[in-house]
Amino acid sequence: MRLGLPCLFILLSSIALAQAPANAPAPPQPTAPAATSDTGASESNVVYGNAAGTPLLLDVYQPQSGAQPYSAVLLIHGGSWMNGDKTAMAALGRWLARNNFVAFSIDYRLFDGKSKNPWPAQLDDAQRAVRWIRANAAKYHVDPAHIGAFGHSAGAQMAALLGEIDTRDNSDPKLAAYSSKVQAVVDASGPVDLTRNNDADGEIFLAAFLGATQKQNPEIWRAASPLFGIKPDTAPFLIFHGTQDNSVPIAESEQFAAALEKAGIPVTLFKVEDGHTFATQDAKRKLAIETVAFFNRTLQPAAPAAK
Repeated sequence: MRLGLPCLFILLSSIALAQAPANAPAPPQPTAPAATSDTGASESNVVYGNAAGTPLLLDVYQPQSGAQPYSAVLLIHGGSWMNGDKTAMAALGRWLARNNFVAFSIDYRLFDGKSKNPWPAQLDDAQRAVRWIRANAAKYHVDPAHIGAFGHSAGAQMAALLGEIDTRDNSDPKLAAYSSKVQAVVDASGPVDLTRNNDADGEIFLAAFLGATQKQNPEIWRAASPLFGIKPDTAPFLIFHGTQDNSVPIAESEQFAAALEKAGIPVTLFKVEDGHTFATQDAKRKLAIETVAFFNRTLQPAAPAAK
């Protein structure tokens, strides 16, 4: 991965990822909301945890109809683990809700580029969010056995790990009984191998972010790289990547897909003629269509018990 400056991972256009496909019911036209604007969420700024006195927040997007219980999807924004917020996924959250998924878009602790909130704070927050969804499944009419994750860029790295490993920090007694592992993952433009082909700026950034240089502690770098975390029980994957991505080379997704397939994990690699943030309308439509189709295949909730 050629990381370059950290800002290469900023999610510039994810708010438009869920634009309606031409042959599908149209969700609300995506716009770029300010942080304080109405994103169309059913519930906004719900507290799902607390980190050193700072509340961790999420927005909820709920279907207006459809058979219950619903499958759920956790949405994780990109931004080089340093930038962005949950509103970046507002349009995708609305789109998933219109297709009968409950979507939860999260904020997570952001690295400041120096020493505040280094890895794995971001993973711990994402895992906490999945466990919080399971703990609150009845409230949101969610089947806790059918939760997926969608991430873009740095968010995709976290989403991928949610499909591979279970809870790292199980110190919260309120959530101790709940798993953080998801049942399906959409990885859009994700960096899955942090150990390879970094330029000088990337090496410096990742050493600060991961707490050690690769030479000092290669295992930390590998543990943060989904490529090396594939197991027999890894979740199915949809990998979506642009052939013109200059931030995360498509070769990373190709290698990841090949490794998943070799391990017997269901995986689909979908390539589009676009860049890191899927700027074209065609790429956005394809991502919206393929994401819903994938979650429909992999997150089938259990039928309600007969009365």
